[in-house]
Amino acid sequence: MSVELRHHTDVEAARQDLLSIYTDVHADETSDFYSAARFADRLRGHAGPGWEAVIAYDAGEPAGFAYGTPLGATTAWWEDMLTPLPDGYAVETGRRTLAFNELKIRSRWRGKGLGRRLHDELLSGRSEERVTLLVNPQRPRVVTLYQAWGYEEVGRQQPFPDSPVFACMTRPMRLPEQ
Repeated sequence: MSVELRHHTDVEAARQDLLSIYTDVHADETSDFYSAARFADRLRGHAGPGWEAVIAYDAGEPAGFAYGTPLGATTAWWEDMLTPLPDGYAVETGRRTLAFNELKIRSRWRGKGLGRRLHDELLSGRSEERVTLLVNPQRPRVVTLYQAWGYEEVGRQQPFPDSPVFACMTRPMRLPEQ
């Protein structure tokens, strides 16, 4: 598989491709939370200072994407935790934690390692200490995938009244060599 990975630091330059991929991936979803309009709202909220996306293209066609943004010193990321965190865990500096907000792969490119390539490419060169993400525990294959990539669950949170209760997972930005 020959795909080109392109970095974007301007959300406007990437918006249409992100929306196109997201809409395709969630075409069969019935929950409003997974609608294109709600994704567009979340994207606006995520696209702050330090936001970056990596988009995969196969012969010019957008195949998948990953994006994230550093958690600022006044982030609300940890406020919706349903599980208490250890003292100091939620203290942010703007350089401590990258929120890995989204990873989406169109169906015909799944199972080919593209998700891992996008993930690793987004994390490469980042200076944060750790990375965190939210994953729906009702999707155990995805949870298992993130565990295989070194993530561990630190608790549960529900960031929106109509969102699932997500597993919040973190890992060091750089894993020790194995």
